[in-house]
Amino acid sequence: MSFEKLIEKVTQAEDALEAQERRFAADVRQLKRSWRAAWTPGRIVIAGLVTGFVTGRTEPLRSAARSGSVVRIVSLLSGLFATATAQAAAGDAVDAAESAELATEAVAPGAGAGALVTPPLESL
Repeated sequence: MSFEKLIEKVTQAEDALEAQERRFAADVRQLKRSWRAAWTPGRIVIAGLVTGFVTGRTEPLRSAARSGSVVRIVSLLSGLFATATAQAAAGDAVDAAESAELATEAVAPGAGAGALVTPPLESL
């Protein structure tokens, strides 16, 4: 390829780039005009209300997270859940013990609950 053809090719590429830049600038100007025309006073008020609502909903959560109260609440709830679960398990254990005692009475009358009691560890 000759040097003149290379220069011509570079010139064509520069012209194409400049044309593309002009189209892009025209598109941006059109977008700005459309954007500004779309923001009517009613839409501005609605956008402000929505933004205020979202900020009001998230700000207490942010301040609670900073103070650590969320962690305390989660820990309190997990302790409450553990207590309720332990209480239910204890109730089930009492019911099972009563059922075992009734079954023992049914199988061996007079044996009672004393027959199921294991000797203390000191005596072993």
